[in-house]
Amino acid sequence: MKTAARPQVYSKFVQQVQASQVQRVTIRPNQIEYTLKPEFGGQSYYTQPTDRHDDLVSLLQSHGVEFTTLTDTTTDTNGTNAGILGLLLSLGMMLGAFAWLLKLNKAGGGVGSGMGSGLGVGLGVGRSNARTYSQGKTGVTFADVAGVDEAKQELQEVVDFLANGDKYRKIGAKIPKGVLLVGPPGTGKTLLAKAVAGEAGVPFLSMSGSEFVELFVGVGAARVRDLFSRAKRQAPCIIFIDELDAIGKTRGGGIPNGGNDEREQTLNQLLTELDGFDGNEGVILLAATNRPEILDPALRRPGRFDRQVLVDRPDKSGRAEILRVHAQGVILGEDVDLDAIASQTAGFAGADLANLVNEAALMAARNNRQAVLMADFKEAIERVVAGLEKRSRILTPLERQTVAYHEIGHALVGALMPGHHKVTKISIVPRGLAALGYTLQMPETDRFLLLEDELRGQLATLLGGRAAEEISLGKISSGASDDIQKATDLAERAVTQYGMSHLGPVAFEKNAAQFIDGSSTRRAISAEVTAEIDRQVKHSLDQAYAMALAILRLNRNLLEAATQVLLKQEVLEGEPLQAILAQVQAPTELQAWLTNG
Repeated sequence: MKTAARPQVYSKFVQQVQASQVQRVTIRPNQIEYTLKPEFGGQSYYTQPTDRHDDLVSLLQSHGVEFTTLTDTTTDTNGTNAGILGLLLSLGMMLGAFAWLLKLNKAGGGVGSGMGSGLGVGLGVGRSNARTYSQGKTGVTFADVAGVDEAKQELQEVVDFLANGDKYRKIGAKIPKGVLLVGPPGTGKTLLAKAVAGEAGVPFLSMSGSEFVELFVGVGAARVRDLFSRAKRQAPCIIFIDELDAIGKTRGGGIPNGGNDEREQTLNQLLTELDGFDGNEGVILLAATNRPEILDPALRRPGRFDRQVLVDRPDKSGRAEILRVHAQGVILGEDVDLDAIASQTAGFAGADLANLVNEAALMAARNNRQAVLMADFKEAIERVVAGLEKRSRILTPLERQTVAYHEIGHALVGALMPGHHKVTKISIVPRGLAALGYTLQMPETDRFLLLEDELRGQLATLLGGRAAEEISLGKISSGASDDIQKATDLAERAVTQYGMSHLGPVAFEKNAAQFIDGSSTRRAISAEVTAEIDRQVKHSLDQAYAMALAILRLNRNLLEAATQVLLKQEVLEGEPLQAILAQVQAPTELQAWLTNG
């Protein structure tokens, strides 16, 4: 008696084919029927196809499996089938063209909807292009992720649910439907998502947000449906959407002339899949973005993305762990101290540290060394911070002298300022695109707050180079343009965002970007307030410049002597530099200015 065929998930069917357990296969348009070999039970199964048939045929041929391909309507004449197919294609094209012309006439140019629904989706454009990793085959585990312990702990629950879901279901707990990874670029959000799939040992479908969006309206929504349909067939499963902000931006009032917005349709479909009438049992959505502030509120609410996990820049101990992970495949010299490197790289993200280790290894190989030395790491840090050394850029004697005075001015003023930014190196060797010299200040500890006296000190330090040029040469150069820009931006933030002025604790600007610098918006304020903000900014800069001049005039002899040493050696660092900075004298009015402005 023939046993009835049993249902089977597609991923299990592929595993059985790869293990040479399948005897014969019948491929239908919407179903695959197959029978196991007698030594493996001889049972018959059926499953739903997820891959293209030509890919499946190649898999079956490579493993010697007998197979038959059937259509819904079998005919004896190939010509008849070809004629019917041609007729259907022609009809589809005519309907698509008619829909396009109708939409063009009705919406004043909305060609996307007709073409997308009439032709594009019909030709397979609506299928998702998700990269699929089978059970645990992402090649990444939590052992490969360092420096984000809190984020890993949050995601451990997701892993535990996928591996031991019954434990949660018995007690009535529900795993979050979606987990949103937020943080600055390069902090390891994508790596964490792959680690979750690698630890859980479930299929992992990965797509970028930009891959959903096309010219044709409706394609993105179709790809969302197809993606979740594939995930449900392979459940338990993880879907990962990178750069979610590409499709998840806050919805507006539509677009002019009555057309359709492809991004909004895609977002609406995603919202439906996350929290619609049809459940997604066993499917968890991970997404990553560095712009959470622009996501639609409906996307961020509980029930969709129930949990937001911050993946921030690592602290000192986290940076040391990340360096150890990336240094595993690198031959290090005995003098390399990864903890010391971590102390010198405050503000570096995981991607920055990976690049740092690689740059150091490249320098060691370039110099034909057998191991990477501490000197290679120091040079790599300078290369990442200041740019590539440009010894081929020849300066005139006056330019070298101007640059030397400028950099010594920064160092002498900075030596007296509060905070934990220690001057570690001065150089007049050109670097990067425009830096003719640089003064390297490395933070000694991780800082998360900027105090008012430290802000004033930073302003004076930034303007110290221009002040040194004025005192020593009697004229100024264009070399201080970048310093002036940074000082002006800092002084303006002190007034408009930090409330550090006579205008009081009022925020006149707000940050538009949470994790990406340089984006802020000015609130609606009167012309009088705008003028007062400008006066406060100029007053802060004038005071900081006056203090820089006072410090350098008091230490004029030291300024001249240190400049001559720098012109001779081109680089000052270590004990010789610290000996010079220890001689800097502070004006009597310095402390009062730092305290009260």
